[in-house]
Amino acid sequence: MSATTEQTRTVLERFPAGGPRGSWPAEEYAAVQRAQGTDARVVMDLGSDQFLVITNTTR
Repeated sequence: MSATTEQTRTVLERFPAGGPRGSWPAEEYAAVQRAQGTDARVVMDLGSDQFLVITNTTR
């Protein structure tokens, strides 16, 4: 019997896409999370027009 691992994404935080020019709050938040040891990255959710900071978790 072989074990399979399923990866899921966990949303850590959401940021509106219409932030002030030159401001990257999602990227800054993700950088802080990475500095604390969480493998965080930013993706765009087109449906909600938001940047999501996510991490992959293995179940």
